[in-house]
Amino acid sequence: MNEIICPHCSKAFKIDEAGYADILKQVRNSEFERQLHERLELAEQDKRNAVELAQARVTNELQKAAASKDAEIQRLKATLDNIALTQKLAINEAVGAVEKQRDELKSGLARAELEKQLAEKSLKDKYETQIKDRDDAIERLRDMKARLSTKMVGETLEQHCETEFNRIRATAFPKAYFEKDNDSRTGSKGDYIFRDADVRDEE
Repeated sequence: MNEIICPHCSKAFKIDEAGYADILKQVRNSEFERQLHERLELAEQDKRNAVELAQARVTNELQKAAASKDAEIQRLKATLDNIALTQKLAINEAVGAVEKQRDELKSGLARAELEKQLAEKSLKDKYETQIKDRDDAIERLRDMKARLSTKMVGETLEQHCETEFNRIRATAFPKAYFEKDNDSRTGSKGDYIFRDADVRDEE
């Protein structure tokens, strides 16, 4: 026989083996179920905590990896931007040099063209001036030829002869004269008459 004390009234009971085993079984089953339930809850809680911790760790690692990747992406972008800027500057510098050379060549070509045009104009003006002078000389000669008739040539010769005679008359022919015949009483008149006298004034 087993004795059991009531936890509420502190009264002792005597129970046979079968009853004791039955009560013990009830208590054990109930206690076992409670402990099992508590342990299952604890295990579930531990599992939830472990899952949350693992999720937090994974999330943290993913965030770190993402941050690292973002930093790497930013670094690569900065490198690409730097390379693009360097290439752009190099291209601009090369294009600037080529454009400067092209402008110099254009300027030289324009200067050479201008010099050529000025030389051509100068030559053209020079030859046009020479041609104009020759044309003027030809025109003067034609005009002179047209005006120099036989009569005009004769008058010019008469004037020349008279001038030359008067130049030497005082020394060579002091009593002579040489002048145009203006007397037409005899019906005709000569061109020029030369008269000279000796020391007795005889003609």
